[in-house]
Amino acid sequence: MKRIVTLVSGRGSNMQAIHAACVQQRWPAQVVAVVSNRPGAGALAYAEQHGLASAVVDHQAYASRDAFDDALAEVIDGFQPDLLVLAGFMRILGAPFVRRYEGRMLNIHPSLLPAFPGLHTHRRALEAGCKAVGATVHFVTPELDHGPIVLQSVVPVRPGDDEHRLAERVLTTEHGIYPLAVRWFVEGKLQVEGGLVRQTDGASQVLL
Repeated sequence: MKRIVTLVSGRGSNMQAIHAACVQQRWPAQVVAVVSNRPGAGALAYAEQHGLASAVVDHQAYASRDAFDDALAEVIDGFQPDLLVLAGFMRILGAPFVRRYEGRMLNIHPSLLPAFPGLHTHRRALEAGCKAVGATVHFVTPELDHGPIVLQSVVPVRPGDDEHRLAERVLTTEHGIYPLAVRWFVEGKLQVEGGLVRQTDGASQVLL
C-alpha cells in the first residue's frame, strides 16, 4: 500500500480530487497526511472532516528557505511517504529539498509546459494569443515548473474568455488528470527514461 502525502497552501481542491479518487477507485494507496504552510488553509478542514492526519509548518516562522525546507522535510518524513504530491502549494522549494524526494514528487501547473512557467499563466496565454491552454502534471526537479511531463490536458480558448473563465475550465481538467497521474504512479505504470515519461500500459498522456 503506497503512502501519499499532499502539500497544500489553500483549499486543496486537487488534493480533495486525489483523495476522493483514491477511495472511490480503491487504489493500492492511501492519502496519509495533508501538510500546509498556512495555518488557516481550507484543506486542513477537509482533512479533519475525512479523518486524515494533518500538520502545519508555517513558513513565516522560519528565517530562511533552508530552515523552512528542513522543518518541512522532517514533518513529511514522519509520515513515511512513497509519493509527495504538491496540490496548490505556493512555496518555492530549494534544490536540496527537491533532490531528497526526486522521482517521487509530483506537481501540477496550469499551463501546457514548457510554455508559461511561473505565475499568471492564463493572462500571459491570452496576451500571447494562444488558441489552446491547459494543465501539466510533472515530476518536480530543482528548476521551477520543469521536470519530466507525465500527463497534460488541453483546453480550447473561447471567444470572450478572460483569465478567470479560463482558469475555471483549466481547474476542472486538473481535477481529472492529477488523480489519474497519481494513480499511474502508485500502480507502477510510469517509467522515466532520458527525461521523458512513458505510461507503460500505452494509455494516452494527453487529455483533449
